[in-house]
Amino acid sequence: MKINWFRKKDKKPLPSYFLAYQESFLNAKKLPIKETRFVVYDTETTGFSRKDRVLSIGAVSLIDNIINVNDAFEVYVKQKLFRAETVPIHGILKGGEIKKITELAALKLFLKYIGNAVLVGHHVNFDVEMMNEILRRNKLPILLNKTIDTDFLYKKSKHTIYQNRKKHYTLDNLCDELNISKSDRHTATGDAYITAIAFLKILSRLNKKGDLKFRDLLNY
Repeated sequence: MKINWFRKKDKKPLPSYFLAYQESFLNAKKLPIKETRFVVYDTETTGFSRKDRVLSIGAVSLIDNIINVNDAFEVYVKQKLFRAETVPIHGILKGGEIKKITELAALKLFLKYIGNAVLVGHHVNFDVEMMNEILRRNKLPILLNKTIDTDFLYKKSKHTIYQNRKKHYTLDNLCDELNISKSDRHTATGDAYITAIAFLKILSRLNKKGDLKFRDLLNY
């Protein structure tokens, strides 16, 4: 992977925390699926547009089909943009007793946590784009990680991806069809854990169909 270490002369050098994130990709080796670190993550947001903000980020990591519950990640972000109508969904109040940190502090912690891991999420492109917006607001390049969408994978395990390319399955659909508990649904960490379980179940299904290739898991 080619990385631009410095920006144009009229722009400031990249901060050390982002350089450290970039460096994690430099000597990264192509590993088999069993040795690859996956980070399954989810964001709770004020809405679904690029103008909205991330309220919380939750993530769990897994290697070799084992979810590392001791390596979970959870942060809540101070809210500059508040939409009361979304509170019944995510349950995060503007005030409240939950400790919140700045958006930049959350970004630094997130980049350190994910490193060069493969990012997994349900409709992961949305969560990636929300993090990319934070990066853009801080005048930084976007995420470098490869991504996997559990919606894409589930369709592939259920039938050929081309048969139902336009159909979208919600995370609730996956919980129902894969017999996964919906407890702690609509919290970032809860949804990340549920998605991780779904990811492992889908991998098991796909593996029964033959040798599972890493390239078959990645998004389009």
